[in-house]
Amino acid sequence: MKHIDLIIIGGGPIGIACGLEAKKNNINYLIIEKGPIVNSLFNYPINMQFFSSSEKLEIDNIPFISKEAKPKRNEALEYYRRIVTSNDLNINLFEKVNSVKKEKEVFNIKTDKGTYTSSFVVVATGFYDLPNTINAPGEDLSKVSHYYKDPHFFAKQKLAVVGASNSAVDAALECYRKGAEVTMIVRGPEIGQRVKYWVRPDIINRIEEGSIQAFYNTTIKEIQSDSIILKTVEGEKIIANDYVLALTGYTPNFEFLNKIGIHLSGDGKLYPQYNEKTMETNIHNLYLAGVICGGMDTHLWFIENSRIHAKMIVKSILEKVIS
Repeated sequence: MKHIDLIIIGGGPIGIACGLEAKKNNINYLIIEKGPIVNSLFNYPINMQFFSSSEKLEIDNIPFISKEAKPKRNEALEYYRRIVTSNDLNINLFEKVNSVKKEKEVFNIKTDKGTYTSSFVVVATGFYDLPNTINAPGEDLSKVSHYYKDPHFFAKQKLAVVGASNSAVDAALECYRKGAEVTMIVRGPEIGQRVKYWVRPDIINRIEEGSIQAFYNTTIKEIQSDSIILKTVEGEKIIANDYVLALTGYTPNFEFLNKIGIHLSGDGKLYPQYNEKTMETNIHNLYLAGVICGGMDTHLWFIENSRIHAKMIVKSILEKVIS
């Protein structure tokens, strides 16, 4: 069992920012990430372009230079990877944290590769790990995926894209342009208002011209091997189908937070409890950072507005150590 003063759970941009801040202040730290560096970004679609401009994705004032004002996935991977390697950050990759338990003033952290103790813990796990399900029979078929990577796979296939947010719209447009026969299944009356402003007119025009079919105010009743049954305002409708991309969003791992003992609001939003000045939770010396702070409201926190969490947390830790 190894003791680390500060353990940071999650090696995404905010977890990396926390590691950088800890290193600058000579705090003995370790970042533990269950996948590769910035695992969530790695799992984004290959051609994804960020909504934010590159300077808003910067951490620790390290310049992020991109070809366009709004960088793409591969540029972000390069940026964050170089930060980790150039600064020789202490990070364990492909190691999953299974439990965090506090005994007196010490945290016991168990992973699938070892056991640690620490005086302070930061949870910066984001929200990209658990997809929102559509709760329809057949959702467990191999033709259904909650993650989208590359449009080439769907060429010449009948593809249903469930959702109307950025991820769904990007997938629908890319796959259509690579030769897929795309149908969008939208629960609401229109394409989402939060869709990137330069993309939303494109998808609306493709739908209006008939290049992409869209069913509004519609849900999936059942997914079958070669078709899907829709529940529309006009009744049930069966359409031929080869693949389904259910891109209906993701949620934080609330079960993990519950097991740790972090209090969550009971209003359905499941906001975790934390001090807005220090990011410390109801558990003494345990902090939250990044998107995880927003509970079910995953649009509250982004890289650009949660970068400050790293400095707030390390400042709090240093004040405790000094006192």
